[in-house]
Amino acid sequence: MDSEHQPVPDVKAPLIPRMVGEWRTLAILGGPILIAQIAQMANGVIDTVMAGHASAEDLAAVGIGSSIWMPLFLFFMGLLGALQPIISGYNGARAVHKIMPATWQGLYIGAVSSVLMILIVVNVGPVFRLMSLEAETTAIAQGYLNAFAWGVPFMLLMVALRGLTDGLGHTRVIMAFSVLGTLINLPLNWMLIYGKFGLPEMGGIGCGWATAISNAIAAVAMVIYLNRSPVYQHFHLIADWAKPDPENLRYILRIGVPIGFTIFVEASMFAVIALFLAPLGPVVVAGHQIALNVTSLMFMLPLSIGMALTLRISFLMGAGTPDTAHLLSRSSLLLAGATAAAFASCLFLFAGPISRLYTSDPQVQAVTTVLLRYAAMFQIADVIQVSCISALRGYKDTRIPMFIMLFSFWGVGLPLGYALTFTDLIVEGMGAPGFWVGITAGLASAALLLGWRLFLYTRVEPSRINGSARS
Repeated sequence: MDSEHQPVPDVKAPLIPRMVGEWRTLAILGGPILIAQIAQMANGVIDTVMAGHASAEDLAAVGIGSSIWMPLFLFFMGLLGALQPIISGYNGARAVHKIMPATWQGLYIGAVSSVLMILIVVNVGPVFRLMSLEAETTAIAQGYLNAFAWGVPFMLLMVALRGLTDGLGHTRVIMAFSVLGTLINLPLNWMLIYGKFGLPEMGGIGCGWATAISNAIAAVAMVIYLNRSPVYQHFHLIADWAKPDPENLRYILRIGVPIGFTIFVEASMFAVIALFLAPLGPVVVAGHQIALNVTSLMFMLPLSIGMALTLRISFLMGAGTPDTAHLLSRSSLLLAGATAAAFASCLFLFAGPISRLYTSDPQVQAVTTVLLRYAAMFQIADVIQVSCISALRGYKDTRIPMFIMLFSFWGVGLPLGYALTFTDLIVEGMGAPGFWVGITAGLASAALLLGWRLFLYTRVEPSRINGSARS
């Protein structure tokens, strides 16, 4: 079956029309991905707002519980993220007989990942004791995680199946079921947190149950759709069952583990920075969190373009058109640069109004405004590095980029940020802005190193690229 949104390019067409055509394909692929990402972020916003209206303890417990399961989920999501470029490459090469076996290996990996993640989130008592949490907050956080754990297999099932649907270019599928999950999560939160329609008032624990149930319904609906839709009649989950294949499993893990670890490294760095800033007081922490939230929202667009870039480049390589893949890899940096410049300008010019949207506290507004202006430079480096690493993932090059990100975040960004924030080693202690300078330096390091690797990668012979993809 052909991907409806991934046409094979005419390599004889003039350069500019080819480039514009590839950008158009990126937009078609990336638009639904952007909506899916926003829907998934909306779940976190809904949980926070509704738990906050229950009580301060419920809000704290849900926030702590989320900070525990989210990095784990991001790691396993990255692990399964290898399926998208792999299946997209098979689709481009018309090797359709390899698609369902790869999908089933992803489902097996997802099943094992679910068991590991559940075991961790229901056994975090020692972590709570180290945090010296109050007894009530601890009880709510553990109850929230215990309820949330029931939905973990369904979350990872959807991530694994996304490898199939996105890999075939059908990015609207995950968009539809992500939105469905969010629409279900909203009323369920209201009913279970506040005890509506005769249900018990569960507070933050109800938030965990709502998340689990909404994920379960969305995943089951997606499985039903894939088994009944005529679009997937040649990729039937049940009829095309494949047993575990050690070689195929190793191939997926060889690509996926570095992706998962890279995402985990980035998420853990931001968590560590939040801990380091805690002694500076609640005003500084609040300003930092607002600035981080704003940049995270803006990051959804370049992230979605990057995910589409991974799909498209892997498709083009599979289709045997490396020249077009190289053209797209390099021209995508023009898109990244334009996007980064627009976002940076908005942050710098409208830092004050944005801070006032989030808070009425003048002190927090002042801190937020300063940090958002530092975040303008951060945005430029961040957008470029995500474009480079996404392109490299399309070539199935994930191991070296993982080391580049580890060096940039933990070898450059975090130490430099700590030195600028708390010491006078380089300049007089800057406070919270020091960490934003450090993060920006780390991201700039990643952008330069990943950009150089991408430049070298797109210069090698196609045979070398295809060979390295499985090395």
